[in-house]
Amino acid sequence: VTHSIPACIGSMTINSKQLDNESPVSIFAVNKCYEMVQDGTFFDGSGFAALVREGYKVRSDVNITLEFRTTAVHGVLLGVSTAKVDAIGLEIVHGKVLFHVNNGAGRITATYEPRGTNSLCDGKWHKLQANKSKHRISLIIDGNSVHTDNPYIQSTSADTNNPIYVGGYPADVKQNCLTSKSSFRGCLRNLVLTKGQHTELFDFSRAFDLRGVFPHSCPGAEH
Repeated sequence: VTHSIPACIGSMTINSKQLDNESPVSIFAVNKCYEMVQDGTFFDGSGFAALVREGYKVRSDVNITLEFRTTAVHGVLLGVSTAKVDAIGLEIVHGKVLFHVNNGAGRITATYEPRGTNSLCDGKWHKLQANKSKHRISLIIDGNSVHTDNPYIQSTSADTNNPIYVGGYPADVKQNCLTSKSSFRGCLRNLVLTKGQHTELFDFSRAFDLRGVFPHSCPGAEH
């Protein structure tokens, strides 16, 4: 190997003795890592993370929670689809958060629009909860709740069988409940999907496909 590693290295010990990297004997082309780092996963706006290779089955009920931080007013947050019409999707469009669900009879959408000068794209952390319970859907952002009426009350199950795509999706993958193709730029953390008694916290470093996604560290602030 003839090239350097593009990475951050810290807390190195040799024979139980910690090396002092603050005052090295010599240094060449080494910069500091982020001065401020937060827990979370950084999405650089070019790609996506793909989870659950064998396919995630939404069916009648799912509760999605996550935290996001961005300065971009457009971006895909999450999509689970099928080759047919059944799907769910979460996205930011013109600074609003949209939660789409199609149980097979037609797409319905819950839209959260921040009030006044409040912005969800202010580079600060925001909490999101999207809930699908049979034909009912709701969206809660920072404790503020939005519900929507669903005329298709007989249709209750989103029979998805594709992976969960987070932050974007490949060009050749159909997403029936996303209107945006823009990849998310910013940070995500604490993605949890709950079905009944089963709660699953997703670790982005275990994704089967990661493009433009950097697990476990976010720059402290975006400028």
